[in-house]
Amino acid sequence: MAYSPKSSGIRIGMVSPYGWDTPGGVQAHIRDLAKYYIDQGHYVSVLAPVSREESLADDFVVPAGRPISIPYNGAVARVLFGPVAASRVRQWISQGNFDLLHLHEPAIPSLSLLACWIGEGPMVGTFHAAAPKQKVAFAVSPLLEPVIEKLSARIAVSEIARETLTIHLETDAIVIPNGIDVDFFAKSEPKVEWQNGNTIGFIGRFEEPRKGLQILIDALPIISRFVPDVKVLIAGPGESAEILKSTNSQLRSKLSFLGRISEADKGSFLKSIDLYVAPNTGGESFGIILTEALASETAIVASDIPAFRNLLNGGEYGA
Repeated sequence: MAYSPKSSGIRIGMVSPYGWDTPGGVQAHIRDLAKYYIDQGHYVSVLAPVSREESLADDFVVPAGRPISIPYNGAVARVLFGPVAASRVRQWISQGNFDLLHLHEPAIPSLSLLACWIGEGPMVGTFHAAAPKQKVAFAVSPLLEPVIEKLSARIAVSEIARETLTIHLETDAIVIPNGIDVDFFAKSEPKVEWQNGNTIGFIGRFEEPRKGLQILIDALPIISRFVPDVKVLIAGPGESAEILKSTNSQLRSKLSFLGRISEADKGSFLKSIDLYVAPNTGGESFGIILTEALASETAIVASDIPAFRNLLNGGEYGA
């Protein structure tokens, strides 16, 4: 847990529904928000599923147990739910003596939903999901509605996330986009080994089809025809061997897989590349990586999906 040296702050308990050591926009948002609150003089404790406690670097995170993987919204969500998880949530709330609980994605089976059930007093819920056609996760919406009504305030990270909330739970939220540490990305330094002159960057869980890496690879023959020395830097978890195996042998040398990179290296990554490509096929409610690329002053080409179109203002800030 993390205490601020200032004494005028309040005690904030935040809950992450997704595995903390799995890269994702929700976790990045929670991390940035927690650090901001701490800098502002507040006490912050984040309860989250954690797969590898020994590698946990954030001292404000309280591990709640190992997550399990479930299919959700075209991806794989790593969440924690059930009686044992509920007991840990109850203990964390009891010991935390919080002035405010901030629950992320409290409408899906997760620690956040458990905290919404168990918690009392001021609670804020932030909704990230963009799944207007998703029915499975919201099939129990009649049971969820009384729980969601316990929230003192509801936030949606985008208009698309708000629409998802109103469609499935017949409630509303105020739209507050995700914030990032602009100075961090603006002041990050590039890495020489990542610079090529014509380098495309991609960050994400590339084994998930909706992240769209295959679309970028399929376009590589055309790109390399016009830019022969193009290189593609790919950062994120996943097995690169299968992708390389299915890629044209003449193009494999143009792909470089970096594996998972740290938050510090993400800033350097975005400063090192010439173009960030987001070929996602859907299921995105915001696109925090695009805001980070903008803060890094890196050019962007993104899929024409609603979340990206809105964030880039119809092409004003990227193509």
